[in-house]
Amino acid sequence: MKSFEAEHYLLRAELLWDQVKDRSGFPFTLPVVSRLKELEFHPKVTFLVGENGSGKSTLIEAIAVAWGFNAEGGSNNFNFKTHASHSDLHKYVRLSKSARRAKDGFFLRAESYFNVATEIEKLDQEPGNSPPIIDYFGGVSLHGQSHGESFFALLENRINGNGLYIFDEPEAALSPSRQMSMLTRMHDLISNKSQFIIATHSPILMAYPDAWIYQIGPKGLDRVAYEDTEHYQVTRDFLNRPEMMLDILLDRKS
Repeated sequence: MKSFEAEHYLLRAELLWDQVKDRSGFPFTLPVVSRLKELEFHPKVTFLVGENGSGKSTLIEAIAVAWGFNAEGGSNNFNFKTHASHSDLHKYVRLSKSARRAKDGFFLRAESYFNVATEIEKLDQEPGNSPPIIDYFGGVSLHGQSHGESFFALLENRINGNGLYIFDEPEAALSPSRQMSMLTRMHDLISNKSQFIIATHSPILMAYPDAWIYQIGPKGLDRVAYEDTEHYQVTRDFLNRPEMMLDILLDRKS
């Protein structure tokens, strides 16, 4: 692939197959991993899309941990473990970084954001002279808000630009209108020297125009156009012909 000038933070990820002693177990048997040699990132937004169980969360987790993020989420300063469920894939991932230094960063995992909120409350209860961590998230307990509200507290208050942000299925907390609001906020942050890597099922989010989309299939990763993603096509077909699709799905007789 043709490389961009180093105007972003993370250029590519390479899988070090020569260091893998056993390829017969998880996660190396996943198609997205077994066929991966190198993954190049867009300077602004890179999307990873695929079916449940395709391995996109496993891959994006490995990239995040290799960068220095906590496996359950948070910034580089978070170091906690609620349940050790992440794979060892990060040990075999080599990241190529540009000369530009990211001043900020955050790894969001929809499935473990609750654990991040709990860790923030725990740290804020410890004695110290530093401002409460929750102040950087808008000052309101993340547990005292809905999932979507707490995510937007992160997006609008904690994430300020000049950084690398890795999100795993952020749409899990967001209504369609909130997903569109997220696009607006992302665009503002990208204008402020931010880079995003996002695993998603959302055809709304992956519509961001200045991005690459990697779709996971039986043969691994393929870079595709937005309109060629299965997510876009299935959603379009359903919304254009809902009654016909329901007849098929529910085996309704005409």
